[in-house]
This record gives sequence, C-alpha cells and structure tokens, in this order.
Amino acid sequence: MSLPPTPLSPALAAERDIYSISRLNREAKTLLEGHFPLLWIEGEISNLARPASGHLYFSLKDSQAQIRCALFKGSQRGLGCVPKDGMQVLVRARVSLYEGRGEFQLIVETLEEAGEGALRRAFELLKNRLAAEGLFDPAHKQPLPVLPKRIGIITSPTGAALRDVLTTLRRRFPAIAVLVYPVPVQGEGA
Repeated sequence: MSLPPTPLSPALAAERDIYSISRLNREAKTLLEGHFPLLWIEGEISNLARPASGHLYFSLKDSQAQIRCALFKGSQRGLGCVPKDGMQVLVRARVSLYEGRGEFQLIVETLEEAGEGALRRAFELLKNRLAAEGLFDPAHKQPLPVLPKRIGIITSPTGAALRDVLTTLRRRFPAIAVLVYPVPVQGEGA
C-alpha cells in the first residue's frame, strides 16, 4: 500500500514551474496551432458520427495511422459531397488540440472526394450542366463531313506513334492538311 503524496512546501513549489493539465493542454494547443498552416490531407473516413449539434466527427486514416477530425456545422455548406465511412477524401484543415481530453485533432474547413470518385462526380456535374443547356440535343448536332478539311494531332513530336499516323494519313488522305500540336506525353508536365 502506498502513502498519499506529500504536498510540496511553498518554497519547493516556487522553485519548480509546475503545470496543471489544463495549462499544459492550453500551451500545447497554442504551439500546435501556431506552428502548422492550413494543410491539405488525404485519407479515408472512418468512425463517422453525426450528433444532434449538426457537427461531424470522424477519423481520417491511411494504412499506418489515423487522426480525429471535427467538421463544424458552419463549414459544411457547399461541400459538394456527403461524407460517409470508407470514403477517400481530401480535407483542408488546421491542426489543433482538444484541450478537454488532450487529443490531437484536425479542424476541417473543407472536404472533397479524392481520386476516381471526385473525377466521376465532376464529370457527372459537367454532363448534367451541358445537358441542361441543351448541348446534347440532336437538333443542335451538325452532320460530320464525308472528308475532313484538316486533321489535328496532339502528341509528342518525337514519338514513333506520330510517324505512324502521318504515314497512314499521307497514304489514305494525301490532300488533307495535318496540324501537329507538340505536347509532353510522359514524365513531368505530361
């Protein structure tokens, strides 16, 4: 059986800078929030909770780690997607510490689907907008000409594919103008 701790004498307490838990958490929060800018972070949503307050609480994880996140009600307007467990997302967030529990967390300001889901959603939105403008209406379509007046090729100017296409075009359509637009097709800037 251990003895209760002996209170420090006032002289000994004055020599030491003794932190309370509240003070430690408050100072740690200040250090964290002052050190990190707004960050973009990618991960998978798990443990999503939707309390009556309207805020969202969840973990963001990758294959090796996870972090708790808070997305407050006021930041949810205009998200463009409904967060779900298992969804791969990009969040723009600031690093913080929840003082009451001493937990490191992210305060999420914006959230968007990452990867293929985001691309598919953007494609569907564009397709719906163009359809609403009537651009897919058959009445607006023009018939294709029997032969084109010119052909444009967008590719690497040094690739074998370009030589093959030019050879075929000269053989099949010698009178058609061919425009080549050089672009990188591999590596940086492709």
